[in-house]
Amino acid sequence: MNMGDFITVRGFVATDITTSTTPGGVATASFRIGSTGRRYDRSAGAWVDGHTNWFRVQGYRQLAGNLACSIRKGQPVIVTGRLRMRSWERDGRIYHSAEIDADSVGHDLTLGSANFIRTVKNNAQTALEDAAPAEDGPDAADSDFGESGFTEGEETPGEIMVEDVNGDYISVDTETGELAGSPA
Repeated sequence: MNMGDFITVRGFVATDITTSTTPGGVATASFRIGSTGRRYDRSAGAWVDGHTNWFRVQGYRQLAGNLACSIRKGQPVIVTGRLRMRSWERDGRIYHSAEIDADSVGHDLTLGSANFIRTVKNNAQTALEDAAPAEDGPDAADSDFGESGFTEGEETPGEIMVEDVNGDYISVDTETGELAGSPA
């Protein structure tokens, strides 16, 4: 039996998605999520916000590419993954952060609708990901990449392809999430 600190968090995306690549070539994407509890105050006759918990969400490999073209700041999402508490010291002060190494991220459909599009991985990309060394994944210990865990980059990881209704594969623009070559 695998014991771990797994968590599911429902909240709003608080930052733009940041993409990067580890030195080993593994695509990563991260964002912050704010999760605020709500309760009904009978004396006031209204719903009131409670404390907001903040988490940094980190996705790897295919999930990173899907995050980059699917999730935007302000959107309601549900995140599941492994909780990691990080601590570091700077200028004599100790700082703490809560991070989630995401297994799954999706839009919260209680607040809106979404249209799912299955991504297709090409065989070369799959072979590269399967051959990636374990030290590049979320379980890496004693990392030398600073408190964020990874170096920052401007490129979106890999090409994302989707299958259309005719069975043809179409490239997806990872910046906008739109199908490449589709009319504006």
